[in-house]
Amino acid sequence: MPTKEKENSFRKKILNNPVVIYAIIILIVSVTILAVSKISFIFKPVGLIVGSIFLPILFAGILFYLFHPLIDWLEKKNIKRSISIALIYLVIALIITGIVLLIIPPLKSQIIDLTNNIPSLVDEVKVMAEEATDTKWFAAANEFVRDNANEIGENIRDNVSTFGANVTSSITSTISTVSDVILAIAMLPILLFYLLKDGRNLPDYFVSLLPDALRMETKDILVDMNDSLSSYIRGQIIVSVCVGTLLFIGYLIIGLKYSLVLALIGTVTNVVPYLGPAIAVVPAAVIAVVESPMMLVKVVIVWAIAQLIESKGISPFVMGKSLNLHPVTVIFVIIIGGNLFGIIGIIFAVPGYTLLKVVTTHIYKIIRLRSSFYSETE
Repeated sequence: MPTKEKENSFRKKILNNPVVIYAIIILIVSVTILAVSKISFIFKPVGLIVGSIFLPILFAGILFYLFHPLIDWLEKKNIKRSISIALIYLVIALIITGIVLLIIPPLKSQIIDLTNNIPSLVDEVKVMAEEATDTKWFAAANEFVRDNANEIGENIRDNVSTFGANVTSSITSTISTVSDVILAIAMLPILLFYLLKDGRNLPDYFVSLLPDALRMETKDILVDMNDSLSSYIRGQIIVSVCVGTLLFIGYLIIGLKYSLVLALIGTVTNVVPYLGPAIAVVPAAVIAVVESPMMLVKVVIVWAIAQLIESKGISPFVMGKSLNLHPVTVIFVIIIGGNLFGIIGIIFAVPGYTLLKVVTTHIYKIIRLRSSFYSETE
């Protein structure tokens, strides 16, 4: 009897230890991933089917999380959900029309101009590097640059070309044919309509397919996952657009070339927390330093003001503390995601980690509750 009590006490201590429980969860997830990787050939047909509809589902999901709070708000004002969706579609159509008429022409012109000027920009940066190192304080660096200037310039050009080719290749591999583009464009409005109309009922539908014993716990997990994902996507898009707008206004004020392209880069890269803003300032700094050192100072000031407004005003108001992730954790997650899955991993690292955190937390709570229950019954 004492031996059994000791065993129960030991098991209780083990199951009440957070480190042990999280280690068990990580082990189970790792074994599952390993097993799936060994039989990945089974999922290839499914992968092909999912890949063909991935883009419309992805964009429909993003737009759903962006607009469904507005649809819910309009419904509370006694406006039918279908009418609210029609109004949203009208707004989207007006926005697309405005982008096509007002933004695309100057953006296209700036992109073409910037692309044509990349070789000359590289040469100017090379000359500035040589001049900057032409002092007794940088004799060693000066000698290195002089000996390797041509090679450095060629490497930069090759890297730019390779980067462009990789981007084009990625886009081509994602959207391989015109039929895929047509399919994505045709499916997006339909998927978005049904998501906005019935998307809030999807958790109940999925839960209804499960055994009764799992329904309540699964429903809690799905609700928390939906809340976390909704907060992140909606907040990050709004913050990115605000930062891009601030950068565009600032670049216009200081008279920086290619202001629209650089602001668009800032908008896109800001989707990646913490690392994105640092990446966004690099192309602007390169173009600014070629023009003049004073322009570089102005760009840094504009960037610093935009980040200050974003960190102290926009992000706390829009996102609050919904994710509750430490900056160091976010950076590590992004780096790991990038190493594992490339650009896609960088973009989806934080929301993926957020969902994994929700699932892990719930599993931990379930194990704790059940271990306590069994200990009490014994």
